[in-house]
Amino acid sequence: MRTEDRRQAIIEVALDMFREVGFERTSMTMIARRLGGSKGTLYGYFQSKEELFETAIKVAYEGRGDQIMALLDPETHDLRANLERFASAYLDFILEKDVLAITRTAVAEGASSSLGAHLFEQGPRHAMMMLVRFFADQIKRGRLRDTSPIIAALHLKGLIEVDFLEAALYGANFQIERHEAIPFAVDAFLRAYGTPSTEQDLQSGHEPDRRLADHAVHERPVNELKIS
Repeated sequence: MRTEDRRQAIIEVALDMFREVGFERTSMTMIARRLGGSKGTLYGYFQSKEELFETAIKVAYEGRGDQIMALLDPETHDLRANLERFASAYLDFILEKDVLAITRTAVAEGASSSLGAHLFEQGPRHAMMMLVRFFADQIKRGRLRDTSPIIAALHLKGLIEVDFLEAALYGANFQIERHEAIPFAVDAFLRAYGTPSTEQDLQSGHEPDRRLADHAVHERPVNELKIS
């Protein structure tokens, strides 16, 4: 008899195994053995390992991703502060150990099957389009200049991730601290895409302290920087 509790238990065990050994090395037999059942039980809930993997990722991260995207407030009167809160939460999320493990697995699958591309559409690209819609709204409200919201969204994503995501995927140290990088990312974005109303913030004491970045890059050896 199929039950929701059993389905959830399968998803949790599968997700743990995908994190530990990756998608390719995980088999339905291994999942069943750890779960304490048979492969037949698994196939009663999921038609394939690919379907189980996709469902596990969706259950684990969809809600959290929606919470982060909900930080983008279309009614905000302080776009800089709003973007900094979003950027900080987004960066914390993508650098979590479990998220990095799943990201590595999905990227690896992209080289050998369509699963990686499908996961990208359901995850990163879905989140990106939510950011695009937010920027389109801010352009209409006159808080961002008239430009392509897609390009603006991609630029902000790149400014937030900068060295962090790539270094984390390689298991390397960061060159700057997260709390120092976020204000600079948003500052650069608003200088490129802000309107006179947002540019007033740039002239009213809201600029990041550039001495922090100078200290981060020039006074700390790269091999001494820790992932915060």
